[in-house]
Amino acid sequence: MGPIPSVCLNMDWAFVNRSWEKWASNNTVGSSDGHPLKAALLINYDPTGPSRLLSTIAEEEGIEADPIEVSQFVNFVKRCNYQSESFFINSNQYIVTSIHESWFCGRCMDTSNPAGEGAIVFKTPSFLFVALYEGSIGAASRAMAAADRFAWQLERRNL
Repeated sequence: MGPIPSVCLNMDWAFVNRSWEKWASNNTVGSSDGHPLKAALLINYDPTGPSRLLSTIAEEEGIEADPIEVSQFVNFVKRCNYQSESFFINSNQYIVTSIHESWFCGRCMDTSNPAGEGAIVFKTPSFLFVALYEGSIGAASRAMAAADRFAWQLERRNL
């Protein structure tokens, strides 16, 4: 077995877990009305690590992510072909609609929800953070605010 990636050595897992639990339970994630997000997923991610190191699902709320699908999603992020490829989360296909320095957004192409569904993906030094929401512009704004609160906690610790 090779050396442990430096990102794992410096990881404050207790902080990540506490932050996730507090954020997810604070009326942020849930399938009922009033929650800005329907699901969220935190993936351990080291873009500089060797490809043989598999990314793992660190936390999930409102979703049971398929590890194979997560691996394909991580490969999508590593390829960085956001404008020419789509990605899958929870068997739904998304097309990227907006790309920014440390995050991107996508809209679901195969939803049965008349208002639509979307995904916001934050890239931090150690994680990919996926926030899923239902709805259009207003819902996207609320989802972004909720997701940004958690991403900010990770980024301030350089995680």
